[in-house]
Amino acid sequence: MAGEPGQKTPFYEMHVRHGARMVNFVGFAMPIQYTSIVNEHLRVRSTVGMFDLSHMGEIEIRGAQALVFVQKMTINDASLLQIGQIQYSAMCYPDGGIVDDLLVYRCEDSYMLVVNAANIDKDFQWLLDNGDGQTDVLNRSDACALLAIQGPRAEDVLAKLTDLDLEEIVFYSFARGRVSGCPMLISRTGYTGEDGFELYLDPQHAHQIWDCVLEAGQEFELQPVGLAARDSLRLEMKYALYGQDIDRTTNPLESGLGWITKLNKGDFIGRQALLDLKERGLSRRLVCFEMQQRAIPRPHYDLCVGGQKKGQVTSGTFSPSLNKGIGTGYISVKYAGVGTELEVLIRGGLEPARVVKPPFYKEGSRK
Repeated sequence: MAGEPGQKTPFYEMHVRHGARMVNFVGFAMPIQYTSIVNEHLRVRSTVGMFDLSHMGEIEIRGAQALVFVQKMTINDASLLQIGQIQYSAMCYPDGGIVDDLLVYRCEDSYMLVVNAANIDKDFQWLLDNGDGQTDVLNRSDACALLAIQGPRAEDVLAKLTDLDLEEIVFYSFARGRVSGCPMLISRTGYTGEDGFELYLDPQHAHQIWDCVLEAGQEFELQPVGLAARDSLRLEMKYALYGQDIDRTTNPLESGLGWITKLNKGDFIGRQALLDLKERGLSRRLVCFEMQQRAIPRPHYDLCVGGQKKGQVTSGTFSPSLNKGIGTGYISVKYAGVGTELEVLIRGGLEPARVVKPPFYKEGSRK
């Protein structure tokens, strides 16, 4: 195991103990893999795996005007949330570019925004810069360890460790309770297409919870999963990755996030630009494509039609579930229709591909 410099998560020693290959990921020492990418990927698809997500950011929004502030800053309609519910959303710049995609948790007397690791400082500053003077914006990231349990047997594993009625925690909701005696927030969202839970806990309990989950999952062959398999799992579902599929140069409408963009909810940062864009019409779209032969697309490869560049790959990999190369990329709307024949320029050669309807993997256990 070759360690790499970076901020250590509360689970760092557990990664080392299990022989993970560590890398520096956006300033955090994170496990890229423990055994093999394919093995870890298929474990999550078949039974269950667990991920260290402690590098993600948690930002608390409090005050009498908290909802008004969240509504101003995010593109989805947070007024629809009841206590204990979660919403997928995003923040935009005034020009419609994406600041970050995130989750909004409605807690008893506050909101929690769960943001991408690479964007914690940027997002926190963006919220502060747009503050109303009446709302408290608190970065709680360092005070939170986060462990995800993902796979068809995730509920069976967690049921051994808690008295909570897990059936009551429906998709995109959360509850507070104890796991192995430790108090925490337990949510049910996921980034893999499989059923699963996220455990938000005090870092002092991290090692205890890791060991308890690992032991409870033994009968289902639970194993730790690294960043590489997490990436292939999310791509099979066409879940966007900030910094590749979405960033400040892309907008929610062209990136397939129109379904969370509530232009009629009232004003929010970026709304006017998105209204103008919708009226003008999009020039490009983020599409899913599958390779038609044995080839693997990678980010920044050219997407071509008739040998002429018409777009670019944003995410690409070998899909262990489908046993073929898959990818996403932005391409002129003229060529974005399902079934369109494309080529991907790979090492000087044009490899055939076809636009397909997302997600790539359609057999997930998500409830």
